Amino acid sequence: MRHPRVILAGTNSSVGKTTVALGIMLALKKRNLKVQPFKVGPDYIDPTYHTQVTSLACRNLDSWLLSPDTIFELFERQAIKSDVSIIEGVMGLYDGVSDRSEKGSTALLSKILRCPVILIVDAHSLSRSAGAIVLGYQKFDKEVRIVGVILNNIGSSTHYQEAKNSIEEKTGIPVLGFLPRDKNLHLPERHLGLIPTQEKELLQRSFCDRLASLVDKNIDLDKVLKISQSARALPKFEKEIFVTKSPSDKVTIALALDKAFSFYYQDNLDILRSLGAEIMEFSPLEDERLSQGIDGLYIGGGFPEIFASPLSKNLELKNQIQKLAQEGLPVYAECGGLMYLMEELVDFKEGIFPMVGVFSGTVKMAAKLHSLGYVEIETVKNNILSHKGERNRGHVFHWSYLAAIPKDICFAYRMRNSKQELLLDGLIRGNVLASYVHLHFASNVNFAKKFIESCREYKLSRRE
Repeated sequence: MRHPRVILAGTNSSVGKTTVALGIMLALKKRNLKVQPFKVGPDYIDPTYHTQVTSLACRNLDSWLLSPDTIFELFERQAIKSDVSIIEGVMGLYDGVSDRSEKGSTALLSKILRCPVILIVDAHSLSRSAGAIVLGYQKFDKEVRIVGVILNNIGSSTHYQEAKNSIEEKTGIPVLGFLPRDKNLHLPERHLGLIPTQEKELLQRSFCDRLASLVDKNIDLDKVLKISQSARALPKFEKEIFVTKSPSDKVTIALALDKAFSFYYQDNLDILRSLGAEIMEFSPLEDERLSQGIDGLYIGGGFPEIFASPLSKNLELKNQIQKLAQEGLPVYAECGGLMYLMEELVDFKEGIFPMVGVFSGTVKMAAKLHSLGYVEIETVKNNILSHKGERNRGHVFHWSYLAAIPKDICFAYRMRNSKQELLLDGLIRGNVLASYVHLHFASNVNFAKKFIESCREYKLSRRE
């Protein structure tokens, strides 16, 4: 079965690529098409924008974290419900896990998904050189099917025509249109990239209307749709993730979701639900108590450093979480969630804020990025997600670091980073696991199954 789809890939990691992708999604939706968004790679923030403009949850596809069959399964599960899938690339088209590997790159995903690519070129201060850039991308890997180009940051009709002529004469690839240089199309950023849409309505209606109008006027959407329909059928594959009916014996997992904590793969939540979880959202910023009868707690990443003061002042909730953790509630925390569970947080301005205190020690914000990249983990101590000896893949992206933690603290994982350094990660205390590693449960679904199992055991223990 064919699923219309196209990848929008950039020549670099500019915010402009995201703006063009959002504009195309908006303009197609205005044509009453059901647009399913996807994002290549380990990104939590750009998908919040995709989700807002399409009204469909964006999904992540990652050729380093996930096997080809898993990518097929996750893609088809959503694409089959839509008219067209728009996939925004990560970084530059050929950038991935390293300079020696295509793993994790948009290019490799395009080959796995048999998907045509439209290259987005930032043409600011370029004219004839645009042809040289596209020619290089075209020849770098001839298995990647670059079938169209969109130019961004165009200053005038003359500027557009010069860049367009150079590209089409040197490569034969058609230029499908452009977005003009427009300071009003700027997307807000800070230290981890764009500001997530959970914090406020960052995409105002006026912005969306203007962006959609510019795309409709200056980009040939009919050609974009025709290109999406040229994607080849997916090969046969084995489903491995969503293969069983959700069990009747449910467990209730409280999910921290607000301005401070919003970094979740949508497929992670779907996987937990498929395994028997009922997800109950709460806000560590606004809710004073968790609901009665929860069987587990999941605190994802986000920006606790930005909201450290209100988080620290929510004493009743902090005390309840600490008490439940002491009583054996399974608690899984990633990155920002780890920061929240520490004794105190020191923000960028050296302000000190008491956190939940499940773990002794301090988490401090650094003056620069502390860790970024894919990691491989091996479980060295049994925990609520995995047994000793199990392996998985994930990624890290954080400016903070741990300080003054006890020497006898237990670690869950032995972690190998992109520099091939061996490190310990994953703090354990009772049924609490807090790690800097972000996991995609489809990379090793046994981690999700073990979490559900841990929650179910806790639920049964409360009945006894």
